[in-house]
Amino acid sequence: MATATVTEFLTRTVNATAATSTSTNRAVPQGGVFEGLNPTQYDPKNPITLFIIQAAIVIILTRIIHVPLAYLRQPRVIAEVITGILLGPSVMGRIPGFTNAIFPPASMPAFSLAANLGLVLFLFLVGLEVDLRFLASNWRITLSVGALGMALPFGLGCGIAWGLYRDFRSDAGLAPISFGVYMLFIGVAMAITAFPVLCRILTTLKLLSTPVGVIVLSAGVGNDVVGWILLALCVALVNSGAGLTALWILLVAVGYTLFLVFAVRPIVMWFLRRTGSLANGPTQTVVALTILLVLASAFFTGIIGIHPIFGAFIIGLMLPHEGGFAIKLTEKIEDLVGVLFLPLYFALSGLGTNLGLLNNGLTWGYVVGVCAIAFIGKIAGGTLAARLNGLVWRESFTIGVLMSCKGLVELIVLNIGLQAKILSTRTFTIFVVMALVTTFATTPLTTWLYPAWYQRKLELWKQGKIDWDGNPLHPDTDTESTSEADILRTTNVAKKVLVYLRLDGLPGLFTMVSLLADKPGEHDAVEHQDQTPKEEPMLNPQALSSVARLHRPLQVHGLRLMELTERESSVMRVSEIEEFAGRDPVIKAFGTFGQSCDMAVGGQIAVVPDHSFSGTLLSRARDIKSDLVLVPWSETGTLSEYPSLFDAKPGDPLANKQFATLAAEIFEQARTTCPVGVILDKTVLCTPSGPSKIDSPGLDRSTRQLNKTLTGVSLADQMNSTVQFRSAESGRTRLFALYQGDSEDDLFAVRLALQLAKNHKVDLKILNARVRHDNADVGHHAADTSHDDKTAPLSKVHTLRTPTDFEFDALRSSIADCGFDTRVTVVDVPLSGLEALVTAISEPSPAETLVIVGRSTFYSKSANAIFSTSTAESSMSNSMVISSGSGPNSARDDSQALGPLATQLIKVVRERQLQTGLLVVQARNERALQSPDAFGGFGAPPSPTDARSLKGAALAKKISALSDDD
Repeated sequence: MATATVTEFLTRTVNATAATSTSTNRAVPQGGVFEGLNPTQYDPKNPITLFIIQAAIVIILTRIIHVPLAYLRQPRVIAEVITGILLGPSVMGRIPGFTNAIFPPASMPAFSLAANLGLVLFLFLVGLEVDLRFLASNWRITLSVGALGMALPFGLGCGIAWGLYRDFRSDAGLAPISFGVYMLFIGVAMAITAFPVLCRILTTLKLLSTPVGVIVLSAGVGNDVVGWILLALCVALVNSGAGLTALWILLVAVGYTLFLVFAVRPIVMWFLRRTGSLANGPTQTVVALTILLVLASAFFTGIIGIHPIFGAFIIGLMLPHEGGFAIKLTEKIEDLVGVLFLPLYFALSGLGTNLGLLNNGLTWGYVVGVCAIAFIGKIAGGTLAARLNGLVWRESFTIGVLMSCKGLVELIVLNIGLQAKILSTRTFTIFVVMALVTTFATTPLTTWLYPAWYQRKLELWKQGKIDWDGNPLHPDTDTESTSEADILRTTNVAKKVLVYLRLDGLPGLFTMVSLLADKPGEHDAVEHQDQTPKEEPMLNPQALSSVARLHRPLQVHGLRLMELTERESSVMRVSEIEEFAGRDPVIKAFGTFGQSCDMAVGGQIAVVPDHSFSGTLLSRARDIKSDLVLVPWSETGTLSEYPSLFDAKPGDPLANKQFATLAAEIFEQARTTCPVGVILDKTVLCTPSGPSKIDSPGLDRSTRQLNKTLTGVSLADQMNSTVQFRSAESGRTRLFALYQGDSEDDLFAVRLALQLAKNHKVDLKILNARVRHDNADVGHHAADTSHDDKTAPLSKVHTLRTPTDFEFDALRSSIADCGFDTRVTVVDVPLSGLEALVTAISEPSPAETLVIVGRSTFYSKSANAIFSTSTAESSMSNSMVISSGSGPNSARDDSQALGPLATQLIKVVRERQLQTGLLVVQARNERALQSPDAFGGFGAPPSPTDARSLKGAALAKKISALSDDD
């Protein structure tokens, strides 16, 4: 009985304990949704589940909204704020149960913690982006524009603050502050400028290198620093209960700043030099130390009564910009901050915005008034200051509009005011609308006030080349003469060359530029001695200028294009472009090569969006009045210069449409600008699949072997896999140029080849495959004439002579007087152009081979069938984008980017594994210019039948008249 009683008591006790444990301390179900877990239900012990849902919604919605705004060239901050407003009580918050399910009040502390951590890191990046050296280099105009650009909107803001304080002071949740503190905050909110957004707008609109961009960027730096100091003062006054406390806060803040500058910064600089981080970029230890400094500084400024963001901002200002350290450090952390943390903060800002509170006429009156004061104060202040410094009115208005940009900095200020209970939700919403309106209007107003054509006009006017109406004041001394002597004797068609610098295109560019560099032989020295001063008085001024042009040394300008991405480091690279260009390895290699060749060279970097590559290249060509633009074909087939080292199989450079599109855009836009040449190195022309017989110039791969190990697996011998380079066997270059008649591109190819032949290491053969072409089939007619009489020169067969034919004959007759000896020959070939080139290339020779063809040159359709088998042709057509159609709906056929003849020649070269390089040139079509444009605009694209220059037509008319007299 006693035993049963004890057993019953123990059983009852165990059951009760188990029940209590189950009801109070039950573990989280490990089965997740399979055990009925609701992911949207907030769990304080496991908040990550709901946080992931919240972050995913914010990031996805921000990216979707930014897609249409990007076409309007609007910054992403607008999409981030709109996302917050949509998720807040203004829109989705009105859906029953949405806020409690996705953004419940219990989850907001964790959400706010992540958002504010991102804000601290972002303000560190803002400080890192500010380069105080701009203030020193442009201090006079920076001080005037910055001071007046802040003083006027600050004063107007103080004026409207009185009305806001009187009408909305009774709103719930406000701290009991005096009107003076409230007025100070409103004035700061009106006067501040968003420096990060301003940099992005200037970079997108390509204004950083203009006087407007330099002034705005310098003034924006000072405006940003002063604005944050005033905001720190305002926050200190709000957080202090008495005036003496506020004084202590400010004194400690000033002392802490001086301690960082004079005590901490030297130690940091010593450590960076010791670890090599200034030259090679920050190590992981340096990044960890920097983040610890940021968090510690934010902690200190937070506990003394100033917002933690000021501590992070000061650390960013303190770190150096030497050696690109600031850019490289930004690259390490910017993606996580910009993609994850910052959208959370602006979403948090939008959740506190309630457009429903703008529900009466008085409130909307203040909305209009605040927006008007923000525009008028900033625009008027910046405009007057710029005008007093000597800028024209339109430039001054542009500066004022740019300084009115508020952006994300304004929203950060407003959120600080909301958290400090200076602003109510109603006044906070009013100022958020103002920030959106001013930021959205900045880009379109700037584009309207300061377009590209006006920038070009203003630049020429300031240089004294045109009057205000656009009429030229002085004749252009660099313009080529159209005299008959120049047409007959001048073969230097490229005296000023612009090259597109690419890392993967340097070998081809160096080869081409070295050939352009005139290395005179003995006969040139004799000619130079004959030009004695006693003959100079017999020459008229026009002849003297012509002689000066003929003997002007070759000038080569390099332009390196880098893609402007969405990252802040890309914008920083643009703002520090002068220092960055001096460290760029491609620019330095190009400069060293120019010195070794005794040429005048110069390099420049442009950071622009990838869709602006062609326009930037040709704009630079117009600025320097280039005679030729050289573009190397990408070995990767894309705009990227760096092939991946981990690709199992290298891609076909000609199979990617991205670079073909760029080449087509350059050819299309350059028709009325300057001649263009696209270089395809032999490494680009080699077949991407299967064993290749084509090597890089001087490349010896005989040491690469496969050794079978004891395991039976063939592995590359690492000791014998070194790539070795050898010198050329002959040291000479074999050059072929093709002329088929009635093509300015063909004629330019011949002229350029003759200039290259001035290099005594070049052997030139000009293939004259002139054929008759009219409305009949060109290819079949060429085939018929070649079979009728293969021994007769084509000049006798040809019956229809064009102006370009007369120019070619004049060049041909003048070759003997140019001192080329036997290195230049002109051969009349009774074949089509494609057949003639392939036959010439196939001849064995130890010299390097280069073929120059015109882009608009036609080809024989029958020759295409002769050289290509059906199987090989089909496989190659499928692997080459430039030989496959772009589709009937394409506005421009990128498949023919290199022209029909070059496309077919590439196919044959690949099929036969011929070792040759290719240069495809396009001449400048003067007839395509419908009207002269003093501001550098493009004319209408030319038609294929209108490819004749005015000087060629004049010469043909003279020669025809002489022939008729005979």
